[in-house]
Amino acid sequence: MNAPDLTISVIKVLGSAGAAFFVALVLTPPLMRLMRARKLWKAKSGKKALAGGEATTFNALHNETSTPRVGGILIWASALLVLFLFWMFDRLIDNSILEKLNFFSRSQTWLLAFTLVTASLLGLADDMLQIWTSRHKALSGGIDLITRLAAVSLIALVGAFWFYFKLDWRTVYIPGVGNLFIGAWYIPFFVVTMIATFSGGVIDGIDGLAGGVLASAFAAYAGIAFFQNQIDVAAFAAAIVGALLAFLWFNIPPAKFWMGETGIIGLTTTLTVLAFFTDSVLMLPIIALPLVLASGSDSIQIISRRFFGRKVFRVAPIQHHFEALGWPSYQVTMRFWVISVACAIIGMAIALVGR
Repeated sequence: MNAPDLTISVIKVLGSAGAAFFVALVLTPPLMRLMRARKLWKAKSGKKALAGGEATTFNALHNETSTPRVGGILIWASALLVLFLFWMFDRLIDNSILEKLNFFSRSQTWLLAFTLVTASLLGLADDMLQIWTSRHKALSGGIDLITRLAAVSLIALVGAFWFYFKLDWRTVYIPGVGNLFIGAWYIPFFVVTMIATFSGGVIDGIDGLAGGVLASAFAAYAGIAFFQNQIDVAAFAAAIVGALLAFLWFNIPPAKFWMGETGIIGLTTTLTVLAFFTDSVLMLPIIALPLVLASGSDSIQIISRRFFGRKVFRVAPIQHHFEALGWPSYQVTMRFWVISVACAIIGMAIALVGR
């Protein structure tokens, strides 16, 4: 890449992040008015435990009333709006610079945009159902887990088929070693990876936590994509980072609104596609380590209670365990942020070995 192209690529990536940040700031006031006018929060606090019944420890630590829970709309709507605006300017204005800034491409960002839209709408439906049930039932509950898993699996299959049949991908890159041919196993590997990343969505639940963790992960993959000359992919990831930073401005304690499932499902599934697009999926457990810790602690808790009749953690996932130990929520958030940034840097460095 020569110097002029490098400059344009940097402007494209950083510009998409900056544009998404400011678009999100502009969208926030009308979105907040809409959420408050429609009372898009739980009418009463009370969360179901995975084993059934009330999650008593969690409910004692958190009051889920009066705070809107669909703030994730701000993230995906801002990123997609920037994608659309850059594409529209390219189509309406005959300018070579605008053409180079457009990052809506069939080869790199169509699938990312599709995943973000469909998964976010799935999450939005879940949020709205939780809000409705909180007003009409003793315990609020959204779309049941099996249905959500089926929907995410369907989205994953679309992505897997796109990579396998459309892009003809059959290998997984092992840093420092090279490509490992897995053939048709690529499809189930893709699906399982997306479900696993989706399960990491339980990281949400403390003001600022999920937003900071995901911002680090998306920034790492934006960097990996950039160094591999996947500029459109990098710009898309950067737009999400910009939107997440604007979201965090309003989500840090005390949060004006929460991400909700519309944010967490859309972002975790899109992160999976991003990991595959950069052929750095084996680095995902490192780059997104807090998601692994949250999901893993949940699984350990369920297995321990079912087979041994006792809990390993005071409350799962692990971030709430630390709260139950007496850590202030902001301390949990900040320490997870530190871990996220460190893991993102390490994972990004390893992913680029041998490239």
